[in-house]
Amino acid sequence: MPAPSIIRRFLNHLDSERNFSAHTIRSYAADLSQFCTFLMAAKAGAGTGKAEKPAANALQEMAKLPPKKLAKKLSSVSPTVVRSYLTVMHSRGYTKATVARKLAALRSFYKYLVRTGAMESSPVSVVRTPRQEKRLPKYLDVEQVGALLAAPNAATLTGARDRAVLETIYSAGLRVSELVSLNLEDLDEFAEALRVRGKGKKERIVPLGSKAVEAVRAYVQMRSAGAVAKRGALFVNKYGKRLSARSIRRAIGRYARMAGIPMHVSPHALRHSFATHMLNAGADLRSVQEMLGHASLSTTQIYTHLTTKRLKEIYDRTHPLGRVPPPDRHNEAPGTHRH
Repeated sequence: MPAPSIIRRFLNHLDSERNFSAHTIRSYAADLSQFCTFLMAAKAGAGTGKAEKPAANALQEMAKLPPKKLAKKLSSVSPTVVRSYLTVMHSRGYTKATVARKLAALRSFYKYLVRTGAMESSPVSVVRTPRQEKRLPKYLDVEQVGALLAAPNAATLTGARDRAVLETIYSAGLRVSELVSLNLEDLDEFAEALRVRGKGKKERIVPLGSKAVEAVRAYVQMRSAGAVAKRGALFVNKYGKRLSARSIRRAIGRYARMAGIPMHVSPHALRHSFATHMLNAGADLRSVQEMLGHASLSTTQIYTHLTTKRLKEIYDRTHPLGRVPPPDRHNEAPGTHRH
């Protein structure tokens, strides 16, 4: 079985059985190609990366290997080889997050080979994932969000679209990939809700605020002047094609500058703002988890440190053992003064 076939089978497995997103599958494919390059160069450059060839050439060379020789090459990969590969990644200046993702791709690939009987054990199972630095998510305050949402000129078709895009991301806490995949039929104006396809192709229904519904309705009505189909992408570019994530990122950055926001604003920053503002307003963590589409509650808990001050204020105001104001000594009864 040639190497490209092994990789294709694995990627098809991720798509059809694991329901990975197209973006993740492309990333895994690139990571595995890079690892193949490392393996093919190891005999010439001892894994230093100095003699590495382009990934495409490495895959072609691996494809030429007889099945038995290829199986031997794959099975000869040891934890030491994997660690050497990670060392090369570190030496090239890759971030810990990127190295962790590349290791995750290898871990998943070798688990698949073990499960299909191509290998007896995975060389990645004993390799620890690099400890990553915990970074606080960037988010906007309520006033900054208001300024950002007001930045597009809703009197124009592009401005109406961009206003609807911003309102939808913030109102529903969507990932940019989820936003661009929205279709016209995913919007339920009567119920003020969206059907969203998240990670792993899992669908969920999320509420959409009335302002966001109004913004989307206004945009769709302006589109209707151009005989827009009743089905297909909800947000499109000037050519009628589905709006890309890159276009949305550029637009948000432009409107953030127009709004005078002194920080880089990404679509994910709006998603973080949604979660933070919801928790600050008293929403419970489980509800926010469901709206964000997080598979694990621990993922949502990253926002709790941002709301600690707010929770402390609620505790002090409502709990019997919360902060109690000092006694008014002027109103103390005689003989009750404590020394």
